[in-house]
Amino acid sequence: MSTTIRRLILRANAAFLLAASAGGMWSDLAGAFRARGHVAPILAAAPHAAIGFVEAHGLAFILGVLLWRAAPERSWHLTAAAVHVLLGTANLVFWQLFIAADMLAVGYITTTLHWLFVALQLSAAVATSRPATLGPARAGAGSQR
Repeated sequence: MSTTIRRLILRANAAFLLAASAGGMWSDLAGAFRARGHVAPILAAAPHAAIGFVEAHGLAFILGVLLWRAAPERSWHLTAAAVHVLLGTANLVFWQLFIAADMLAVGYITTTLHWLFVALQLSAAVATSRPATLGPARAGAGSQR
């Protein structure tokens, strides 16, 4: 996998995190402070839960910025994969939230994309750890006696 493709994977990942977290943050703040939107009924019943929502979406946004600027190196691909394992797992474990907020479409889309990015980032990480292939001039050099 080329460096260009690995960079595109990181950038696509970052764009998803930036867009999804900005939308989530907007929803969190509207629900917490204006009693509007899908999460408003949930936060009305547990207003202090807003801190976790805001922190999670804020940190995802920060990670999106970092991934946008990241070099296509193995460590960054593994970092991105770990981020999506955490977020995808949280979505699955707390799936009831999507049901309670009447946001199943958001849950399906974001959770699917989290696991897609896990696969893409792990593929990119594996590709960065492979040794470079030998050119035609050296390919048979080791087998001559």
